[in-house]
Amino acid sequence: MGRRSKGRPVHGWLVLDKPQGLTSTKAVSIVKRLADAAKAGHAGTLDPLATGVLPIAFGEATKTVPFVVDGTKSYRFTVAWGSETTTDDAEGEVLEESAARPGRADVEGALPAFTGEILQVPPHYSAVKVEGQRAYDLARDGEAFELKPRPVLIERLALVEHDAEGSSVLEADCGKGTYVRALARDLGRRLGCFGHVSVLRRTRVGPFTDSQTISLAKLQEMSHSAAGREAVLAALKPVETALDDIPALAVSGSDAARLKRGQAVLMRGRDAPILEGPVYAMSRGLLVALGEVQHGELRPTRVFNLQG
Repeated sequence: MGRRSKGRPVHGWLVLDKPQGLTSTKAVSIVKRLADAAKAGHAGTLDPLATGVLPIAFGEATKTVPFVVDGTKSYRFTVAWGSETTTDDAEGEVLEESAARPGRADVEGALPAFTGEILQVPPHYSAVKVEGQRAYDLARDGEAFELKPRPVLIERLALVEHDAEGSSVLEADCGKGTYVRALARDLGRRLGCFGHVSVLRRTRVGPFTDSQTISLAKLQEMSHSAAGREAVLAALKPVETALDDIPALAVSGSDAARLKRGQAVLMRGRDAPILEGPVYAMSRGLLVALGEVQHGELRPTRVFNLQG
């Protein structure tokens, strides 16, 4: 028997609308197979319960994943008041219950305490490591352990809808490492009524937004024909999309060749841009390298192997 093909070289970003009930890893595996791609990974895990923006990097785009992961993430989520669970969402067992329900003014009054840089204890069911082991593995095994509070940044937290019967819909813009489930838990404790996330949708990750997503069902439908598989590839965004916050620098073909060999290039001439710090270099419409500019010299820190 011949070896199974490892897939073809595919490069770029696809913004998947992850469906509920699917892990991020499984979603990547399915999309990778649909695109017949050799290499793929995601930028920022979404819980199985959650839906929404899951950026998937193919090929050379995997080298830019850290830039996306470090970007701002936005969520729209529903907090069910009256109970706290083991997982801080609707999938866990109830730990604490209360008959109290907060009013709209109560919820709005609590939000400022959770805006800005705050200390947050991650959920026990999370990917945080405890002495080399994932917290969710320890939690599933019933082991007792404590997680230390960590600083996280909540740029915006707003109440969108409030149901006096027992739930609130909120929106949050937050930095790397923030757990929305922990936010719901801590809001519930502050309001004295307990709470957990019942619905969670991510609407933004770095430069990728809800409006750019494509559903898994649509991708599966498209992949049933050769033309459809090509349409899947046509839906990819360029590798450099992940680098929106970094200045772009156009370089000549000869300088591009030097950068690809890991060699520095001088930014010469009267029209040479005045830049310092991180940049990405482009040549003939293709991403060549990530690098740092210091004293008029561009030193590559990561090179890309993209063909026109």
